[in-house]
Amino acid sequence: MTKSFHGVKNGELAACPKSPNCVSTQETDEEKRLEPLPFNGDLEETKTYVRQILNQMDRTTIEVEDENYFHVISKTKLIGFKDDVEFYFDQDAQLVHFRSASRVGYSDLGANRKRMETFSELYLSHKKGEMSS
Repeated sequence: MTKSFHGVKNGELAACPKSPNCVSTQETDEEKRLEPLPFNGDLEETKTYVRQILNQMDRTTIEVEDENYFHVISKTKLIGFKDDVEFYFDQDAQLVHFRSASRVGYSDLGANRKRMETFSELYLSHKKGEMSS
């Protein structure tokens, strides 16, 4: 198994592997693509908002926070496999890009897609300032 990089290179998160256990807002394969999210205020407000949502998600820990990037570990419910979730805050486009991928296995039975669809729904369901810390 080839380990993909974590982080942002030239405005891009790593591409998803050929296996079906990854989704990304920057993916060209429609089966693996989800839509990026609009900023919710300025950069710092958006990062705070993303952090608040992540803090509400079970088995999820923010491992790295940089100026325009978060690396998050999310453990699966039953076995506790670690999945890598990355967020890239694109200030120029005012978009939040993300990628969620399993570290092991081939199929994730849709776990990464479900996780990020849930995250996106939470993100889009609240206007700026509505979510409590």
